[in-house]
Amino acid sequence: MSAVAETLDTTTSSDLPAPIIFTDSAAAKVADLVAEEGNPDLKLRVFVQGGGCSGFQYGFTFDEIVNEDDTQMSKNGVTLLIDAMSLQYLAGAEIDYKEDLNGSQFVIKNPNATTTCGCGSSFSV
Repeated sequence: MSAVAETLDTTTSSDLPAPIIFTDSAAAKVADLVAEEGNPDLKLRVFVQGGGCSGFQYGFTFDEIVNEDDTQMSKNGVTLLIDAMSLQYLAGAEIDYKEDLNGSQFVIKNPNATTTCGCGSSFSV
């Protein structure tokens, strides 16, 4: 029976995209922003769209609606939403929040990006 379980595990894991890492820092900032808005139903939507200097760019917005094709991740009481089209470009990426001398911003470290622009919000695959 263990051989069957290994085969099932292998088949299942190969069908799943690489996990997305939603850092504690990003989750804490989202929680702060949701609290400021006073609407606990808000979720952070991360998406990829055409544009930017490298071909694609990342976007962030708050959304109350969960679409049928959304992937949901929850961490520390906040929810991250990613639509199916964006998920293929974000598989294996890390979503973080950084504060430094250049300011504060959400940052995506994406192993799928072959080139990125200087601002960090645009990439190509």
